Amino acid sequence: MMWIFLALIAIVAVFFVGIYNRLVTLRQRLKNAWAQIEVQLKRRYDLIPNLVSTVKGYASHEKETFEKVTQARNMAIQAKDVSEQAGAENMLSGALKTLFAVAESYPELKADANFRQLQEELTNTEGKIAFSRQFYNDTVMTYNTTIQQFPTVLLAGMFGFHKEDYFNLDEEAAAREAVKVEF
Repeated sequence: MMWIFLALIAIVAVFFVGIYNRLVTLRQRLKNAWAQIEVQLKRRYDLIPNLVSTVKGYASHEKETFEKVTQARNMAIQAKDVSEQAGAENMLSGALKTLFAVAESYPELKADANFRQLQEELTNTEGKIAFSRQFYNDTVMTYNTTIQQFPTVLLAGMFGFHKEDYFNLDEEAAAREAVKVEF
């Protein structure tokens, strides 16, 4: 009788260890997914000063636009959490739209090889950011679903596994409209 009781305890222990290990794995995937977003955002942030300086050479009187782009970039770099990052990215996307609208007024700028290369790199980076956001949000969905399912919910809160935020755009209209960088 005692062996049955010990076997039952061992089975329950292995079951809980399995649940805990699954939660740890999901949390690590979540961190990795966020790190991938950060890599792409850093690439975007590195491109922006070059883009601004290229446009400045042709449109030096657009100082307010350049300041907005720089300010939005700085806010995005300093964001502390997912929701703050999403808000900062929305601001940055809007500032970039304004910058490209300014560039539209300068045909000689649109013909500049450096500008075209930066524009193409930014377009590629925007695509990578969109993919990384999707992957992150899919990972958040899996993680959040798992920590809310029975019996995992019994252990999740006890071991500090809490719901994570999605990386969403704030404005519904912005969610449907990508940053357009074509001329």
